[in-house]
Amino acid sequence: MATRRNFLVATATSLTGAALSQVRGQEVPKEEEDRSADDLHRVMMGNETIAMLIYDRFTALDLFGPHHFLRSMMGAKVHLVAKTLEPVKSDLGVLVTPTTTLADCPKDLTILFVPGGTEGTLAAAKDEEIRRFIADRGSRAKWVTSVCTGAIVLGAAGLLMGYNVTTHWLAMGALQSFGANPVKERVVIDRNRITGAGVTAGLDFALTLVSKLRNDAYAQGVQLMSEYDPRPPFHAGSPDSAPKGLTEMLRHMQGPFENAAKALGKDLAKDGMR
Repeated sequence: MATRRNFLVATATSLTGAALSQVRGQEVPKEEEDRSADDLHRVMMGNETIAMLIYDRFTALDLFGPHHFLRSMMGAKVHLVAKTLEPVKSDLGVLVTPTTTLADCPKDLTILFVPGGTEGTLAAAKDEEIRRFIADRGSRAKWVTSVCTGAIVLGAAGLLMGYNVTTHWLAMGALQSFGANPVKERVVIDRNRITGAGVTAGLDFALTLVSKLRNDAYAQGVQLMSEYDPRPPFHAGSPDSAPKGLTEMLRHMQGPFENAAKALGKDLAKDGMR
């Protein structure tokens, strides 16, 4: 039976000639059209080293969406990293087993990724061991990334100073306390920082990252295999489109989180810890 990765190989192979030229928006030389399938497979393989942090009460979908797309890259090695190898409980109670510890995680990474959450995220951002790990691996990683309030953890480690950044709309007001420039977009790229907005933005974030690591054709193959073609039954996925009363209710409910994140940023800056 064909695996998902075999499907991607076939997809990549089929995207030669005219089809590939449409994806890239440019003429493809004849020699590229005639490239053998084996040679194309070699080009499409990678060797990325990816570390995805997990911590108590992280938001499951922040992790699972990007993990699905990044793990679909042929040749990529994805590590689920935690303080210990004990299963980590997500915000909704799903247990995830780490594959390596902070101490044993590879030193040089292609991607460092942090998912978000609420109280669990604040606890992780206050954890000195986690901050040291993020700061160390982030100082050498090719891409430093987050989805949702995972940006708060990056900020607490001092990795967002002067960068354009996005996060969940309910936490945007906290970014400046970590020296970041909040940008109201679903995915924001600033140099080697790529950040995604809230929760489901992780899917768009991950496809963007796959396209940069491989190419647009490969990312489209991953998207097609996953049948990622969203058509939500409601148009209420952002404060701009949702009913005003609903937006204000959620803003009131989550206000304490944003205030706590702001206070954390100010405290860390005052103590010289970021």
